[in-house]
Amino acid sequence: MKTLLKHAMIVTMDDEGRVYREGNLLFEDDRILQVGNEPVDERDCDEVLDLKGKLVLPGFVNTHVHTSQQLARGLADDVDLLTWLHERIWPYESNMTEEDSYISTLFCAAEQIRAGVTCIAEPGGQFVSGMARGIAEAGIRGKLAHSVMDCGEGLPKAWQRTTEEELSRQEEDLKKFHGTADGRVEVWFGVRTIFNATDKLLLGTKELAGKYHTGIHMHVAEARSEVEFAKEKFGVQTVTHLRDIGFLDKNLLAAHTVWLTDEEVEMFRDYQVKSSHNPASAMRVLGFAKVPRMLREGVCVAIGTDGAPTNNRMDMVDEMWVTSLIHKGWRLDPTVVKAQEILCMATANGAKAVLDESLYGSLTPGRKADFIVVNPDSVGMQPMHDPIANLVTSMHSTNVESTVCNGKWLMRERKILTFDEEAVLKEAMARAASIRSRAGIRMLERFPML
Repeated sequence: MKTLLKHAMIVTMDDEGRVYREGNLLFEDDRILQVGNEPVDERDCDEVLDLKGKLVLPGFVNTHVHTSQQLARGLADDVDLLTWLHERIWPYESNMTEEDSYISTLFCAAEQIRAGVTCIAEPGGQFVSGMARGIAEAGIRGKLAHSVMDCGEGLPKAWQRTTEEELSRQEEDLKKFHGTADGRVEVWFGVRTIFNATDKLLLGTKELAGKYHTGIHMHVAEARSEVEFAKEKFGVQTVTHLRDIGFLDKNLLAAHTVWLTDEEVEMFRDYQVKSSHNPASAMRVLGFAKVPRMLREGVCVAIGTDGAPTNNRMDMVDEMWVTSLIHKGWRLDPTVVKAQEILCMATANGAKAVLDESLYGSLTPGRKADFIVVNPDSVGMQPMHDPIANLVTSMHSTNVESTVCNGKWLMRERKILTFDEEAVLKEAMARAASIRSRAGIRMLERFPML
């Protein structure tokens, strides 16, 4: 199947930052054949779409999203971190079944597709099997990990496992699911936090990730309490300890990275560690990551939404907008973290963060046909004096008209094509209520229910 998109503004996100005002994008099956202003023989195409007035850009890469928490949206608002974790999220997740995980992943994928996301990185759920089914059916890409912990206080009984058990389970998941769904599903190794990981687990994880040439996804320097814990236990902050034991490497995707020292930012640069910036989630209780400094130092910074109970909006378009505001605000400098940098964080840097920069993240011949079509004709996005700024600061996910991954239309003209979205919504609502009931979670009483 050879398809031509013509007359579109094509934002390539290639190394030269080329934008074609009225360009062509030709793709066949899962690969891009041609991008630019050169004419294309339409008689050789199976389908020709005139996208005049619309924009085409690479699909977004959500580098940190908990698919297993999608059914817990709104479950933990306005509570402190320990209440959030021990009384809401851990009881909820530990009462999920494999089928719950599958539906939660599909439900999450629907929101991702609608926001133009073609790849996600999942830091750790309980059932890689359920997540893999959901990703395969939805049609997006997924870097999936099991939630791994071999120590720590307050762990539900079902999660209390030895280091060897945790490593063995991850290796088993990798052998079963890595490279499935036409290569769209990959299994990574996950470590929850330094609170819940012995050095033995960390180094065993790194050894296995090296053996299988895959990545590691870990929450790193997320909260002030975490770095204080590390200083008390090891005498240094989280990242410094990870450096000291030989854990830092180019295949580590570190989520949040809010509490880094300037020296630890340089460690990220030197070891080529990737950072997933989750601005909305961080503003709730974590703090403000040193994104301007990381970008200046050449650290690969990408963007993620985090999970529904910490953000409630699993929307990469919203995350770009928030990113465009918070660093200018806390630095009192309107020139930092510019629109083009943010768009790069959501696309090219995202692909690099998940170790796939040679496959997608930019619209260039030979890359995978992973892209989105944006219709800017709305009162919220027009006029477009500066199209790049508009994509970052005034676009809404409703402007994303179509989403294509691996050459397949996942959403076309705002209709999801790969699964029954309405049926998944209905099933998700029922399962969310059932999990909460099994977990015995009591919510805040904000107003009298009459």
